[in-house]
Amino acid sequence: MSSKQTYQNPLIPFSGPIHGGLQDGHEVIVNGSVLQSGGTRFSVNFQHGFDGNNIAFHFNPRFENGGLVVCNTKQNGSWGPEERKMQMPFQRGVPFEIRFLVQSTAFTVMVNGNFFLQYQHRLPLYQVDTISIQGEVQVSFINFQNSRPAPIQSSCYVVQHHLKSQPPHKPRGGKPQRTQKIWQNAGSAVITQTVFPGVNCVPQMPSAPVYPTIVFPNQVYPLPYSTPIFGGLFPSRNIIVSGTILPTAAMFTINLKCGNDIAFHLNPRFNENAVVRNTRINLSWGREERSLPSFMPFSLGQPFMVQIMCESHRLKVSINGQHQFDYNHRMKNLCSIDQLEVSGDIQLTHVQV
Repeated sequence: MSSKQTYQNPLIPFSGPIHGGLQDGHEVIVNGSVLQSGGTRFSVNFQHGFDGNNIAFHFNPRFENGGLVVCNTKQNGSWGPEERKMQMPFQRGVPFEIRFLVQSTAFTVMVNGNFFLQYQHRLPLYQVDTISIQGEVQVSFINFQNSRPAPIQSSCYVVQHHLKSQPPHKPRGGKPQRTQKIWQNAGSAVITQTVFPGVNCVPQMPSAPVYPTIVFPNQVYPLPYSTPIFGGLFPSRNIIVSGTILPTAAMFTINLKCGNDIAFHLNPRFNENAVVRNTRINLSWGREERSLPSFMPFSLGQPFMVQIMCESHRLKVSINGQHQFDYNHRMKNLCSIDQLEVSGDIQLTHVQV
């Protein structure tokens, strides 16, 4: 897939190739509106080929039984078990934007800037080479973007930063013994990961380490909110924070921290009509950055989505799906940046680290 591919005003039903297929880090944006009258369903399908026998992800809103969205996979002509969300984020005659964030383990679906659901892959991503849309919907455009750079060597791979550094024990056979570490976070997401006892940092891994993406349940979080970033930052790591700004908000803050230091401080201030970025080391703030490509991207009383993509030399920050600015790393030991904090005048509804 090229870095940008677009289908403009496709006739529905529509099927079109995805040039180069889907990969981790790609984003597919579908912009349109539900028809006022007619049938009760529409669907967006990511599939292999045009015959519809192998559909990796079937996203199917249904205006039935109070409204629901059905997700499923079809393999060799047979449907698997349905996953249903008893919530309808679409309205007849009202424009919508659906963003499908493609990740190594799942599709994350955002509707009108808000997290809606996540669907774990049942078929390999490399098989997906076609998108199809059917049903009672009018589509303005389908846009494909590659928001993630090619894999870059990571300078530091922290498995668990507080372990003491010592040579790993070697049992018979000469291979380090592996153990399973289990974490449970405040969002009740449980993950496991194989680690080598005593290993702290392994320099120059051939590619970015693979950590499970943690998407916390769609809920309202108490603020201030804090959660660990297991493994710290590394090139290709993606962090998403979504919510709704209170109508009387003065400001809110998203911090990426290392201990008491703040590697990245994102601070929208509505009384100043500014989005302030900075770093604090040893209780001392650095130089503020405030430049934006155009207008203030946050609005009082409106939902928002902040996406922070880590690259080797900088963070790329998008707001409501639009890239807004880059922030060059001022703390170089990325893997030590292992805490996310959110506070301020918002209702926090979605966190992904």
